[in-house]
Amino acid sequence: MTDAKTTDAKTGAQGSGEESLVHMDFAMFILSLNHSALVHLGEAPNPENGAVEKNLGLARQTIDLIAMLEEKTKGNLTGDEERLVGQILFDLRMRFVAVGKATSTS
Repeated sequence: MTDAKTTDAKTGAQGSGEESLVHMDFAMFILSLNHSALVHLGEAPNPENGAVEKNLGLARQTIDLIAMLEEKTKGNLTGDEERLVGQILFDLRMRFVAVGKATSTS
């Protein structure tokens, strides 16, 4: 019997057949949360159906989750990781305010 799992030599991703997963590190995790927040803010299409939908509650929850990770990992991140989290939080908070204002005036 052969094992269906394969390992990508460049990324270290393991997958079976056609699908493979990208190596996950802290920066990739934060970028994934960032994309989820953008989807919930209606600024990126939902990858499952391509629709652009707003859910400000889920967007706020995702932003708060990134903020919690920033607080809990303080002093344990590289300089690049700290800057990434700070920049993403700033950007998402500004977008959240803008979308909230646009929604309340509509």
